[in-house]
Amino acid sequence: MELNYNSAANLRAFLDDKGLGMRKKFGQNFLINPNTRQALADALEAKTGEAVWEIGPGLGAMTKILLEKGLLVHAFEIDPGFVRVLKELFVADTGLTLVEGDALKTWGAQRPAPYLLGNLPYNVGSALLADFIEKGLFFKRMVVTVQREVALRMAAGVGSADYSSFSVMCSSAYRVKPLMLIKSASFYPRPNVDSQGVLLELRDEPNAQNRPSCFYPLVRQLFSSRRKTIKNNLTALLARRGNSPEAATALLEKSAIDGGLRAENLHIDGFLVLAKTAEDMRLL
Repeated sequence: MELNYNSAANLRAFLDDKGLGMRKKFGQNFLINPNTRQALADALEAKTGEAVWEIGPGLGAMTKILLEKGLLVHAFEIDPGFVRVLKELFVADTGLTLVEGDALKTWGAQRPAPYLLGNLPYNVGSALLADFIEKGLFFKRMVVTVQREVALRMAAGVGSADYSSFSVMCSSAYRVKPLMLIKSASFYPRPNVDSQGVLLELRDEPNAQNRPSCFYPLVRQLFSSRRKTIKNNLTALLARRGNSPEAATALLEKSAIDGGLRAENLHIDGFLVLAKTAEDMRLL
């Protein structure tokens, strides 16, 4: 039967016809709003002949748009049934390469691309983005659809309730720009929460992609107990590395950082200074 990406009823019938179902553990939700799909693809600003990674193509609604733009699509799909359908639907399209399996486990063996587009599963979206950043895989532009609360954390500024280690991680490498709010009615099955499109543009500042090796572990530790001060969290981290309690005081003094602050009140530059100083002092 013919597939209509804009119709929940048609998608249900198509899945039934193929003997497939939606698997909750994969966080599968099809974006059935054609205008939103087009807007997300356009925000990527990739040109004909350029390569793009697509995370979670599902049945290929976004894949189709990307291929029509003349892009070379490297699509990561975890569901074997969807992989089978994608091979059938795009059998004649040489611009598509399918990578079967969990993207968290398979991306490291693939050739990097300058662009990434993904309707990211709610359960692994932030983990996948963090994995890319921590392991040094950077894209010129990323356009992702994530749960609304994740989008707020990605774009949060210092001092806000949503500011977190993930906020620092994203802003350390990218300029994060919220795109359209996507109501739950735009998806099938309809999720319980709204989503948001987010654009991440790679920073071009010197060393934006070359942070001290201890930077991300340090950031996570300083946010690990939000109610504790930077000094208390830092002392715990340094103790695990065999350092004395006085090491945290020395590091803070040399970095000119107020240890009485909480991590939510420290700008990204402060985290960078701490990481660089800790590296110079050979504490981390």
